[in-house]
Amino acid sequence: MINELSFTVSQGEIVGVLGASGSGKSTLLRVIAGLEIPENGKISIDGRIIVDSHTFVNPEKRGIGMIFQDYALFPNMTIAENIVFGLHKLKKSVRHIRLEEMLELVQMKEYANRYPHELSGGQQQRVAMARALAPKPSVLLMDEPFSSLDAHLKSSIRRELKQILHKTNITCLLVSHDQADIKEICDRAIQIKDDETW
Repeated sequence: MINELSFTVSQGEIVGVLGASGSGKSTLLRVIAGLEIPENGKISIDGRIIVDSHTFVNPEKRGIGMIFQDYALFPNMTIAENIVFGLHKLKKSVRHIRLEEMLELVQMKEYANRYPHELSGGQQQRVAMARALAPKPSVLLMDEPFSSLDAHLKSSIRRELKQILHKTNITCLLVSHDQADIKEICDRAIQIKDDETW
């Protein structure tokens, strides 16, 4: 549960959300994504209200990308198929161009025809990033994106992720309980503690 939370994020800013387990970090992301409905309050993106007492924009119409803790890649699809999954409304030629752009961005071109189980944890994370960015969302939400990585991989993956985020100039909220994640990647942080935010 989150009480009296108010903040603004600028275009291209990477903001970390810190807090202990159960403090409401993931709930915050779910509310922004439209997976949960807040009891009250208002959320707007690019000047458009997506939630208030009279408005509720469905998740698929919010222009939000999300990366989950376990990456949620489809095991029966190749890397290329995973990345273009959310681009079904685009023409085939446009989908192909966007796929090539994303594979180049995350340096996974040579893995396009492989399946998730054939990749390392760090590579799977890059694919999840490419899939989330492919539809060109206004905001990217990341929920504990490094929780399933080995400790020795985290530092290099953090650097790669920061580079990708800056290249795309995307607005991002990154939830973590690890201050090192926030310090390495984010421009600033919001702390949530004991149902209060300060």
